[in-house]
Amino acid sequence: MGKVYLVGAGPGAADLLTVRAARLLEAADIVFYDALVGSATLALATRARLVSVGKRCGAFSAAQHFINKRLVDAAHRYPIVVRLKGGDPMLFGRAQEEIDALQKAGIAVEVVPGVTAAFAASAELGVSLTRRTLSRSVVFATPRIGRGAPGSDWLAAVLAADTAVLYMAYGELAEIAGLLIRRGKDPGLPVAIVEGASLEGPPARFSPLADLTGSASWAQPGELPVVILLGEVYRELLEAARSAPAGPSTAAVGPGSATRRSQAQ
Repeated sequence: MGKVYLVGAGPGAADLLTVRAARLLEAADIVFYDALVGSATLALATRARLVSVGKRCGAFSAAQHFINKRLVDAAHRYPIVVRLKGGDPMLFGRAQEEIDALQKAGIAVEVVPGVTAAFAASAELGVSLTRRTLSRSVVFATPRIGRGAPGSDWLAAVLAADTAVLYMAYGELAEIAGLLIRRGKDPGLPVAIVEGASLEGPPARFSPLADLTGSASWAQPGELPVVILLGEVYRELLEAARSAPAGPSTAAVGPGSATRRSQAQ
């Protein structure tokens, strides 16, 4: 009987993997990986069989119960099974469903944390999610609800937080902005939009919340994951971007990756 490791692949850049994650990839017999895991990360699994089980919005993808079964079956065949998930497995990664299925089958499972996109985006922007006197609470939320799942009052959590990070929300950005304003959020609240944190993504964008209510025309999901960050901690970046000359302005440098340019929305 093998062991299954739920491993965080981080936000994208392979050099943001933990040492433990890299060692497990090198030792793995089989790796089941998400759609957003990059080729440089997969290249570390030099001796493993690679199996794609990724999910992308609007595209055909493997059902979760099928992934669970494949992990159980693999553990009966291989000593080291890696389930490689984008970001951190325990944040919007459906890890609990896989943990429960493996434990029910009597298979040993271990979770290896990873850097989530919110932290990578904050590092690139050079703005802390928390700040004394300004932000003492942070919420990670998603409006995405799986088929057949009960509803969630994620909106209330975002409204109550000093800083909020929205995952899997880019395609619904106009609707979300309108909902937040109607529920009492300041229309002038600064918003930062970061695509492909830690990677060669497009420029980070900054906008007051109200300006996003008519943004459905450009808010189309791209190839890279997008996180939306809301809060007064981004006020200085918003003002700097709005006062810059037309087009891309001041650059923000990611950790060992691309140089990004910020622009006002």
